[in-house]
Amino acid sequence: MPRSSISRRHALQLLAGGAALAAGVRPGLAGEARIGRLITEACALPTVAQRIEFISRALIGTPYRGYTLIGGPREPEQFVVRDDGFDCVTFCETVLAAARVSRLGDFDAALRRIRYHEGCVEWRERNHYFSDWCEFNAANGTCWPVAMPGTVVVEKLLDSMPGLGRQHMSQIAIPRDVLLANQQRVATGDIIGFLSRRPLLDYFHTGFIVVRADGELWLRHAAKSRRRVLDERLARFLAVNGVRYVTLLRPQEPWVDDAIV
Repeated sequence: MPRSSISRRHALQLLAGGAALAAGVRPGLAGEARIGRLITEACALPTVAQRIEFISRALIGTPYRGYTLIGGPREPEQFVVRDDGFDCVTFCETVLAAARVSRLGDFDAALRRIRYHEGCVEWRERNHYFSDWCEFNAANGTCWPVAMPGTVVVEKLLDSMPGLGRQHMSQIAIPRDVLLANQQRVATGDIIGFLSRRPLLDYFHTGFIVVRADGELWLRHAAKSRRRVLDERLARFLAVNGVRYVTLLRPQEPWVDDAIV
């Protein structure tokens, strides 16, 4: 998620952007053919949760690819769409945007609204911290926090993104044991965020919940360690990564007057 150094990220971003341009494709159009097909095929499904499950399942096996977004404090932001590789956040953003529209022509606007504050394609308006992503996508009605007893408030100073400056996070979070004891409150399509134990960083990962037929919770995510999009048991992921707190957001059905349906 966060970059280890600004120069390294810029170099990778330039390479990613250069590859798209060398292929004769603008970054904003590089991944839309496959996405358009999935949007069309998902239209028959009546709920956003069902569309998220369908679209995300079709993307299983897609390679993990970091640093695909282009822009920086001194570099113009470019709107990027691609389906050939995701990090954990761009996977969730792409699937969620595709699940909220009924035609490809509305996809870009939906993705901009999810990725950027008020849809403004500027580096400082991008939701760099996932805590901001959660806040702004709840405020604009795209998602809503899942209520659960036993939540706590996690407060933290954030300063892991060069160029943004320090900021304070106050996040309502669910302890791991509370989540596992209330699995009946979790639904397929919920977006789960895993809070980081590292200083100055809010979250270390995110993905979608999939509830199997037997009721077991699975995580569908773009995993850097596994180098692809895949499913794995949520309980195993929580244990292996020593997760203490999570947040859950439930995608909402788009309003007709949102101009993205």
